[in-house]
Amino acid sequence: MTEPDRGPSEPPVVAEVTRSGVVESVHRAHVAIVDAHGELVAAAGNATAAILPRSCNKPLQAIGMLECGLELPAELLALAGASHAGEPFHVDGVRRILAGAGLDEAALQNPPDVPSDPDARAAWMAAGDWPRPVAMNCSGKHAAMLATCALRGWPTASYLDPNHELQRRLSRAVSEHTSDPAPAVAVDGCGAPVFAASLEGLARAFGRIASASDGSATTRVADAFRAYPEWASGTRRDESLLHRQVPGLMTKAGAEGTYAVGLRDGRGLAVKVDDGAARPRPVIVNSLLQAMGVSCQPAAFAITGGSADVGEIRATRVVAELGRLAS
Repeated sequence: MTEPDRGPSEPPVVAEVTRSGVVESVHRAHVAIVDAHGELVAAAGNATAAILPRSCNKPLQAIGMLECGLELPAELLALAGASHAGEPFHVDGVRRILAGAGLDEAALQNPPDVPSDPDARAAWMAAGDWPRPVAMNCSGKHAAMLATCALRGWPTASYLDPNHELQRRLSRAVSEHTSDPAPAVAVDGCGAPVFAASLEGLARAFGRIASASDGSATTRVADAFRAYPEWASGTRRDESLLHRQVPGLMTKAGAEGTYAVGLRDGRGLAVKVDDGAARPRPVIVNSLLQAMGVSCQPAAFAITGGSADVGEIRATRVVAELGRLAS
């Protein structure tokens, strides 16, 4: 097997956007794939530089909250690690988490928003409702953070402060699962701290989560995502579909082109699209999984012209080569 390049390099073109037979645009990405022992076996671009995993951190943060003593039924645990679509059951679930801690929507400090799911958003607006924090995709995580603080007697008004005891413990959970040093901290789009990690570390963490079977907090989060993938994303999202296609898989997407996957056998992969685009993520990830010998459907992303499909986003040969290295 070729030793993976661990040094900095320009990320390769991993996806092409075609229109009427013409390659119109391309996407580059950094990629890391680890084996069942957490060792890097295939990489593109820079697998070791620190990135901001954005919402790919959420399952790790949910593990940290369970380790602080938080107790939630499995569907609400999936919601605690979700970037949810704002469907009615998501919004109701956030309210359930808050109510269980003796709190209400006024405690949420994430920004107001409307549901991201098109049908849910249309119904929300048709009802004359307005942007609310409870509809924002990160509200499940925020509700769980508040519930953890209420349980432990920690201040709820300052729960987003990076120096808050909750955030210190969540930082530790990210570091422990990625095996990266204590991570740098930035501010995520929802206002919560986001902890940096390397792509290699992120892939390692998801492999560990997906293969856990000891009844720990790690196992519980993985099982919740697998049993209730629509709670961890949405009924029409590519993440939910991938969970349904591949038994034992554990996955989470994040903003700015991030995506991480763990397999039951302990292998993990992580992707960071260089330009931050979301559209090539499922195409790249599903193509990598297929090349790794995992049975899943190709992810389709059509390019339209008028009312017809006139092109597609397709993975390049680089993706297949990376996947074969890790098969």
